Amino acid sequence: MVGKKIGIVSIMLIAVIAIAIGLYSYSRSNHANPSGKSDKPSELQFISKTDASAFYVLKDNEWKKTFIKGVNLGAGKPGAFPGEVAITYDEYYRWFGYISEMNANVIRVYTTQRPQFYNALYDFNKQAQHEGKQPIYVIHGVWVNESDIMTIDDAYGSKDKILNDVVQSGKDIVDIIHGQHYLPVHKGYADGTYTSDVSPYVIGWILGIEWDPSFVVGTNENNPARNHYDGQYLYTDGASPFETFLAELGDKIIGYETSKYNMQRPVAFSNWVTTDPLKHPNEPYQNEDLVEVNVEHVKRHEAFKPGMFASYHVYPYYPDSFSYQTDYIQFKGPDGKPDPYLAYLEDIKKVHSMPIVVSEFGIPASRGKAHENRITGFNQGFIDEATQGDMLMHMMNDIHSANLAGGLVFSWQDEWFKRTWNNNDLDLPDSRPYWSNVQTNEQHFGLLAFDPGQSQSIRYVDGQVDDWSNDKPLYSKDGMNLYVTSDEAYVYLRIDAASYDFDRDTLILPIDTIGGQGNDGYSDYGVAFGSPADFVLKIHGRNDSRLLVDAYYDNYYFRYAIQNSFLEKKEAYQQKNSGIYNPIKLALNKPFKVPNTDQAIAFTGYETGLLHYGIANPSSPQFDSLSDFYYDKGQLEIRIPWQLLNVMDPSKKIIIDDMQARGIISPLKVDEFKFGVERLKDGKPSVTGPVAMTAYRWPEWDVPTAHERLKPSYYILQQGFSNLDAGNGAQPNE
Repeated sequence: MVGKKIGIVSIMLIAVIAIAIGLYSYSRSNHANPSGKSDKPSELQFISKTDASAFYVLKDNEWKKTFIKGVNLGAGKPGAFPGEVAITYDEYYRWFGYISEMNANVIRVYTTQRPQFYNALYDFNKQAQHEGKQPIYVIHGVWVNESDIMTIDDAYGSKDKILNDVVQSGKDIVDIIHGQHYLPVHKGYADGTYTSDVSPYVIGWILGIEWDPSFVVGTNENNPARNHYDGQYLYTDGASPFETFLAELGDKIIGYETSKYNMQRPVAFSNWVTTDPLKHPNEPYQNEDLVEVNVEHVKRHEAFKPGMFASYHVYPYYPDSFSYQTDYIQFKGPDGKPDPYLAYLEDIKKVHSMPIVVSEFGIPASRGKAHENRITGFNQGFIDEATQGDMLMHMMNDIHSANLAGGLVFSWQDEWFKRTWNNNDLDLPDSRPYWSNVQTNEQHFGLLAFDPGQSQSIRYVDGQVDDWSNDKPLYSKDGMNLYVTSDEAYVYLRIDAASYDFDRDTLILPIDTIGGQGNDGYSDYGVAFGSPADFVLKIHGRNDSRLLVDAYYDNYYFRYAIQNSFLEKKEAYQQKNSGIYNPIKLALNKPFKVPNTDQAIAFTGYETGLLHYGIANPSSPQFDSLSDFYYDKGQLEIRIPWQLLNVMDPSKKIIIDDMQARGIISPLKVDEFKFGVERLKDGKPSVTGPVAMTAYRWPEWDVPTAHERLKPSYYILQQGFSNLDAGNGAQPNE
């Protein structure tokens, strides 16, 4: 007990010294207080504050106006769902180094992390300050259980369950950031003993999530009398019942930290364009402009010193107001080009008397695409990693130009567990973290990529074939060799053919993936197959190469013509061995009308099976992350995303079963795929007879391999963030 008492005295002595020299922040031992009691300072502490337009952070005993430049940090990594909180101390510490070197100053986390996050943050910042560098600050979230929202649909329902649960979660996080808490093991949630006091680095709260409009409406309609709250720190003025819920939530969390630790920090409530206080007269979907959440109706008492800020998630392609709202799409940015994103930022600033942080904005560097901005091309997917960086910096400059308080990029790392609306029925939810689906844009928002392979990918599509040196051809014919291999993201093909003319010849590669169906040949080219092919890979130069699917096995047709009626039904597509191959497509939007205009938008899809030519090796100066195939000196390399072959889970060899026979998209276990290749000259096969096809079998896996890679977008932001600092203003959008 003597040692423990000495520890308490040491902690109190450090705190007293810090207060004596006028610091609001204070250091605490990196060990838990054995008494379980806080060393509450005698005076109220806060290390950040806001005014009407900006954030301020206490640095060297002076309040410094701080433009927030940072990233959102998720809890997922390959092989684990976020609820498994599997990121290690070493990974966090390394990432903090990358983020600091990117010239970012803030990380946002959404909810409780495991102790290794706070331990790494404490140690990293301690070392940074020892070296005379700026620490990394944190804006901490308090999550709301989304399953409760779906089942209760009322913030005050089931006797205030949601309110009470979120307040308790907030209290837990308060104790956690002060290094004085223990969370028992609870599957799917963070747990452990929290001993690192990171409270001097947490500069704000963002409470809540993107609010579902029906949840807000349900709260308002079910609780008309609960439209006023007057707490010790926050109160309401003209608030809706939902806004009153927010005020009570914030007041109780502020009150807990004040009473226990005599500390406060600025608070915001999560919001997004869907529930903002603005009217969007050309928004096609009623639910996207159904109800408002206006934090201007939540006020602070004098007892809450640091102040409030507004938090919005603002993406350039969603909702559709960014493509159709008349005043937005006519607005010109500093470069003279249409800039509906900046138009929105200036619009939202007009309704707030507090600083605004765009706490999420992002562009996914994915192969698959799910939505488009029809004005700017800032789309939800099919964006290469360099363009991702340019677009992110363009938006950050818009945030700065609009005199907002800062922006947080979504996200720091790619997250393999994510799903997307236009293909989430084509994979298996429970196995998403075990493979990289480049067709799912939500998995590829990160500045840090996780590429398959322990330290490098097994193959790089770049025309250099040294990485194939240990492979044997799967198939050889007439001086042409076909090689096949695969990893957690792609099936890789290599064709070695010295006499092949890439610009003039056509290659037809049949692929048999599922038994009992497929076409015996490709009638358009007069080619017969030795095994019925469900897919055909056609290579004909840079601009006319694509993967095609048997019309019977076309999930796009099945989902939108059979299961829905957005496409015309065609009887031939519902027959086996029709000889018809369709382009592979993904949907972008369902049909809708733009309000207050005569514009009708048809059901829209795009050809995702069209192959993109270029070098896919990140070490090459010509690297293009969207590249699918490349040819050089008789060597053709191709990579095909698993999902383009109707694979639902490559780790367990699960593909889509016979959709037409089953009536639904369902899984089927297979053992192998079969591949063949035929070269056409002048549009005709070189020999008669069916194309021979050979089986390719790949190993299953339980734990995926992955290695980290900083994307080109990281380095673009690194320079852009530095420019913002150096010029104390936004750089021209390029």
